[in-house]
Amino acid sequence: MTLFMQLARAGLMAGTLALVASCTTTKLETPGLPPNAGGQTNDPAAGFANVQPGSEEDFILNVGRRTYFAKGSAVIDETARVTLDNQIAFLTKYPNWYAKIQGFADDPGGDAKMVALSAKRAENVMNYLAAGGVDPRRMWSKGYGKERIVRDCTERACQVQNRRVITNLRESREE
Repeated sequence: MTLFMQLARAGLMAGTLALVASCTTTKLETPGLPPNAGGQTNDPAAGFANVQPGSEEDFILNVGRRTYFAKGSAVIDETARVTLDNQIAFLTKYPNWYAKIQGFADDPGGDAKMVALSAKRAENVMNYLAAGGVDPRRMWSKGYGKERIVRDCTERACQVQNRRVITNLRESREE
């Protein structure tokens, strides 16, 4: 490398460093939007600013109503236990709520097998909640099989969304 090229390279690097050093703001703003519209803030998401403790919205947003299962399994794993333990705490604190436990399956096998597997998943979740102290008279379960899939797909990452149990809050018992 010639002396000229070395000096030009050093000058380019010094100029770049000076340009970077002159930038003093880290705020990103989009023209036409208020400041922080696209940035991270501590403000609640639009529509969720007034979520009342003990409400159905509180349950969905802060507790979680979905538990997922491995392919062909109704075994509650460690990740599902965390969600279910949060549900137990919520349902214990707010005994006015009933829980409809809905099981779903999108696993290999016929329709009857999927209904049985989804019912077993829902029953296992209900039993877990009852073992944690939720009154069994406040809960009921149903398996839907492949009847209500989230997404119709062949990819494993997509199908796992259909292997779930949803705990839905109700104001009164229904079947």
